[in-house]
Amino acid sequence: MAEVGTNSIKAWILAARPKTLSGAAVPVIVALTKAWADTDSIVWIPAVLCLLFALVMQIDANFVNDYFDCIKGVDGKDRLGPERACAQGWVTLPAMRWMIAATTLLAAATGLPLIHWGGMEMIYIGIACIIFCFLYTTLLSRIGMGDLLVLVFFGIVPVCATYNLQTRCVTTDIVLLSLSCGLVTDCLLVVNNYRDRDTDRKAGKRTLVTLIGEKATEKLYLGLAVVALLLTLPVLQWAAFLIIVWLFVAHIPTWRYMKMVNHGRELNEILAMTAKNIAVFGIFLACSIFLLRAYNAIVSLTEQLNNL
Repeated sequence: MAEVGTNSIKAWILAARPKTLSGAAVPVIVALTKAWADTDSIVWIPAVLCLLFALVMQIDANFVNDYFDCIKGVDGKDRLGPERACAQGWVTLPAMRWMIAATTLLAAATGLPLIHWGGMEMIYIGIACIIFCFLYTTLLSRIGMGDLLVLVFFGIVPVCATYNLQTRCVTTDIVLLSLSCGLVTDCLLVVNNYRDRDTDRKAGKRTLVTLIGEKATEKLYLGLAVVALLLTLPVLQWAAFLIIVWLFVAHIPTWRYMKMVNHGRELNEILAMTAKNIAVFGIFLACSIFLLRAYNAIVSLTEQLNNL
């Protein structure tokens, strides 16, 4: 990589890890699409605030991860993953501490107005997001709990909270879609930990991958997407064909490539492919919801015309 100036704009962009932001945006977009399909309207201010909160919290989590992994010596010379800002000296530790404080406050400021639409429970959700943002890196990712947190905070919480702010309810359909989003997003963590399994074992870091082993992890990567597809079937019905296309055209080829590569820095390419797959999954899921809504509207209109 070309030289990066200390605490430069480029350094902060690299520290923010923009490729990971699809995992934050997809749940909110899916929830908003479903809310529109169910109510024929979107309240735009809380919609935008939800998206901004999700993106800022993801960046905050990336900064926290960068900082604490550096001071704990996790990002050593044997690191296989992309270079990290603090470990490389692109961002100084004091500057990162200030930026973590700033992004945490920005996330809180972004989420606070949601009280107007969602009530005081929005405060509890926001506090939980911030607390677990720190607990993920400092504790939970080291004891095999990272995947559960992804399911909750990249699936259930953002999808259900965003939908509830628009509709004032949480339905069975939206819960199923939230679980689907969380499972697909967890693929990103799975391949990340699959790449780092040897160094994690040496460091005593217990991820799900180190606990269940290499072969089981490869099956898990595929299984997460398959279960995510199955969860969408009751909601999308025939429109789930787009998710089936996504599975066979995007996810399965990436899974095969992951198994072929198996070790080394080349797995970073799998990580990037997985991030893109998550974004495509979100687009296809939103399109499926739109298609089903349009079809139902045409059927309803046809029935009304026939009854005239």
